[in-house]
Amino acid sequence: MNEDDAISALTDLGLSNYEAKVFVALQKLGTGTARDIHTVTDVPRSQVYGAAETLQERGLVELQQSKPIQYRPVSLDAAKSHLRDRFERTQQRAFDYLETAQNEFVDGDEEREDVWSVDGRDAISSRLEQLIEEAESRIVFAVHDASLFTRGIADALGERADAGVSVLVVTDDPSVHNRVEDLSIIDMPGGPEEHRAGRVAVVDDDTVLISVLGDDENAIWSSQTGFAAILSQFIDARLENAARD
Repeated sequence: MNEDDAISALTDLGLSNYEAKVFVALQKLGTGTARDIHTVTDVPRSQVYGAAETLQERGLVELQQSKPIQYRPVSLDAAKSHLRDRFERTQQRAFDYLETAQNEFVDGDEEREDVWSVDGRDAISSRLEQLIEEAESRIVFAVHDASLFTRGIADALGERADAGVSVLVVTDDPSVHNRVEDLSIIDMPGGPEEHRAGRVAVVDDDTVLISVLGDDENAIWSSQTGFAAILSQFIDARLENAARD
C-alpha cells in the first residue's frame, strides 16, 4: 500500500480528502504547523486549519496553543479506536433505519415469484454461505470443481451438520471427498465439461441456487417460490436415479 492507497482508505472510513492528507502528513512530521503540513502536502494552507480542527474534533489530532499553532496526531492505536467506533456508530445508524424501512411498500399478501441473479465467484460463495447457514432441515450441495468449494462453504456445511441438519454433498472430485469425509457424499459425474453447472445448492426443499461457469461464474437463486419447489423436486429425482444406478 502506498500513500495514495492510505489516503483513499482513510476517506472510506469517513475522513475528507484534505483531512486524510493532513493526518498522513502529521504521521510523517510528528508535530507540525499549518505551514509545515502545507509544505509536505498539496493541501492549500488556508484549508489545513479547517482540516486539522475537524481532525481534532474527531479525536485524531491534538493542538498546542502556541504561535504558530502546533498540531500532532494521536497514537495510531487511539486513531484506530476512534475511527472504528465512528464507523460502527455510522453503520448502526444506517442499518437501524434500513430495518425500519425494509418492505415498507410491500404488500404482505402479495405472492412473489422472485428469481435473483448473482455474478462473480466471491458474491456467489457469499450467497451460498448465507443460504446454508439458514438451513433448518436439509442441504444438498453439488460441486465438481474443488476450487469452487471454499473454506467458508465447507465450514458452513459442517456447522449445520453438527446442528442436526441433513447434509449431502454431491461431487466427483476426489479432493472434495477428502474435505467432507464426515458428511454424506454421492459420487456423481458432472457431465461434459462444457455443460457442467458450477455449483448447485438445495436448502430445505424451498430454496435453490444454481451457477454456471463461463468467463466467470454466474448464478440464479430463488427461495419459497413455485420455481424453487419444482427445481428442488427435479434435483431430488436426479439424485434418486443416480442412487439406483
